[in-house]
Amino acid sequence: MPKQKKIEPLVGEELLKKVKELEAISKDDKAKQCGYYTVTKNGIERVNMMKFLNALIDAEGIQLDSSPSANGRGGRSASYRISVQQNGNLLIGAAYTKQMNLQPGDEFVITLGKKHIRLRQVDLESTEDAEVEATA
Repeated sequence: MPKQKKIEPLVGEELLKKVKELEAISKDDKAKQCGYYTVTKNGIERVNMMKFLNALIDAEGIQLDSSPSANGRGGRSASYRISVQQNGNLLIGAAYTKQMNLQPGDEFVITLGKKHIRLRQVDLESTEDAEVEATA
């Protein structure tokens, strides 16, 4: 049996796309085909299921650990869910603005739809606008 070259484990969008393509096979085979296995001294392929599942969780953007920020202080991490406050305000929060590299003073135009809010960043130096869409 010819020795198969081990592929580099897939991550992010590539991993999600490959898993979707392989929906009809077992999760062990999915993990192998996505590069999450090792070969023992005896030539036996061993699936790294935990690494595979952790990579899937990361690719989906799900935060299981609340890791402290760079300055050592804890805080909330982005949950990608918000609710209207008692006073009627809808607060997006610093976790999201930090992730988008937004700075104090950045401005947006708000467009309301039936089930979404669209924010279009106002950028004076560029004709391209960054768009962020939240779907209810």
